Amino acid sequence: MNKPVVLVVMDGVGETPVELGNMVLKATTPTLDDLKATQPWRTIRAHGEAVGLPTDDDMGNSEVGHNALGCGQIYSQGAKLVNESIESGKIFSSDTWNALIGNVKKNGSTLHFLGLLSDGNVHSNIHHLIAMIREAKQEGVSRVRCHILLDGRDVPATSALDYVTRLENVLAELNDSGFDGRIASGGGRMKITMDRYQANWAMVKAGWDVHVHGVGRRFASAKEAIETYRAETGAIDQDLPAFVIAENDEPVGTINDGDSVILFNFRGDRALEISMAFDGGEEFTAFDRGRRPDVQYAGMLQYDGDLNLPKRFLVNPPEIRHTLTELLVENRIPEYACSETQKYGHVTYFWNGNRSEKFSEELEVWEEVPSDVRSFDECPWMKATQITDLVIKALESGKYGFIRCNFPNGDMVGHTGNCLATEIAVETVDLCLARIKKVVEDTGAILLVTADHGNADQMLEKDKKGNIAPRTAHSLNPVPFIIYDPDAKHELKEDPTFGLANVAPTVAQLLGIKPYDCWKESMLK
Repeated sequence: MNKPVVLVVMDGVGETPVELGNMVLKATTPTLDDLKATQPWRTIRAHGEAVGLPTDDDMGNSEVGHNALGCGQIYSQGAKLVNESIESGKIFSSDTWNALIGNVKKNGSTLHFLGLLSDGNVHSNIHHLIAMIREAKQEGVSRVRCHILLDGRDVPATSALDYVTRLENVLAELNDSGFDGRIASGGGRMKITMDRYQANWAMVKAGWDVHVHGVGRRFASAKEAIETYRAETGAIDQDLPAFVIAENDEPVGTINDGDSVILFNFRGDRALEISMAFDGGEEFTAFDRGRRPDVQYAGMLQYDGDLNLPKRFLVNPPEIRHTLTELLVENRIPEYACSETQKYGHVTYFWNGNRSEKFSEELEVWEEVPSDVRSFDECPWMKATQITDLVIKALESGKYGFIRCNFPNGDMVGHTGNCLATEIAVETVDLCLARIKKVVEDTGAILLVTADHGNADQMLEKDKKGNIAPRTAHSLNPVPFIIYDPDAKHELKEDPTFGLANVAPTVAQLLGIKPYDCWKESMLK
């Protein structure tokens, strides 16, 4: 084995010379600045077609980013995967779709759709929801209820009413004497339902109570709820409180025995916990569900194949094979992975091709640092110091040929919209990078630095009128790829098509092992 390789993923730290809202440029980053000034580096693509998404207008995300980083290939992902299934009609001929539709027709019950209402193409797409509602009516479903989660994170921060209006117009078009479709409940995605990595079950319980039981503040319409909450709280969409739509002081869409429920999000991390609540039997103890309706439940995808969650799903996920981990295991190279809770699944599950289990208990070591349950702009350094300590310990142990870590700061703090906190977050990562760089020098390793997508690099944007508005979504910017070998100067090829999938073959070349034939090419000359 050649010298060990350390890969640092600076989550959400993109690369652009544009100064507006660019907390990466504004931050004091002497380590990154020095690496870029003295070492080989280039930008690589981390969004759109480079990571398997439908078009280059689609921003990347941590899931598809780590899939690409970990497998050296490009697979159809997320929205593209669902798009293909809807366009071919395969989704509507699936056993799951037929079972859920047959269930509500037999029982004369309600078909519920739950998910993020936007076209951000990161967790969901409103077009998928509309296509399923139209098909459901065509197949004879008489009653549909939509439980909407407001975005403002992967799309403009206060765009919720645009999507609500779009959905309401479709429902009004479809509603007639034989069909009744309505919005039933909702709330901001960072307030209810969409927690991840079991960091805040209270969010999921709040969503369960609103969607299932209709427990919450009542309004005549989603529009009224959003406008009222905005006036009262000043919050952006992702932080708006939960609401229930009521008529004659009764909720219009509680979830009851005999109903069918479809979670139309396609991304897994923020879909798992609510799926556990619906699919879990008596062994589920994360929170008191109260009355647990007997329903047929399905996800857009299976969000975790190893956990079999959910049990029913509409679209088969990409079957990612020939990952970097598999190559390392075949060559008997031990590896180490760590991050804090917010991105732990990305350097493990997503990195290994959407697998929860290790390929080798002997050769893979994973460590998780528990994340704080608080708003990340209150503590923008997050757990970066602890992650750094673990990486240094792994390096100094001499046990591992490949070490990877993820610093979530640029992404998780960037999503809060707090520019000052995000600047501190980027500076925190730079300080930690300096510590790792020193130990790389001391141990004779090679350091690679990259990111999975942008975020902190574009915290503000101009609206159609030229006004500056906060931006909490990922950017479309490329990300840096830096190589630092204290003992040699490597040369990087110049190719504008290089993306995250070119990182794994580059690692393999540095380790002196033959990559899989199906991989993209290495970036090293």
